[in-house]
Amino acid sequence: MKHDTLTLLTAGGAKKIDIEVAASMDEQMRGLMYRTTLADTAGMLFPYDPPHELTMWMKNTYIPLDMVFIRPDGVVHRIEMRTEPLSETVIASRGTVAAVLELPGGAAERLGLKAGDRIDYPFFKSPPPTK
Repeated sequence: MKHDTLTLLTAGGAKKIDIEVAASMDEQMRGLMYRTTLADTAGMLFPYDPPHELTMWMKNTYIPLDMVFIRPDGVVHRIEMRTEPLSETVIASRGTVAAVLELPGGAAERLGLKAGDRIDYPFFKSPPPTK
């Protein structure tokens, strides 16, 4: 699995997050299952091409997570906060997204990340410049 860094662009400033990129189908299926810890400034990015409505669950995931659903332009579509460990409840993006960033439960709030904020990472396509 690839290790990298992305930047959360929030109203409170830019914040770096160390990520693992779950690019393959196998990596995406396993995600953060079976892990018992995740550092406060760490996460896992699940990129999808083409963008589509996504669903996730917490089966075999032992730690609460914040699921950040991200549009193709890098804008945060919505955040599902503090998901329930080991739950089989389906968590939907509720719209077309290109990726999910999983952070430790409560991290989005601590970092000041909200819907409408941006994620700076090469996978996301920048909007065209305005004239």
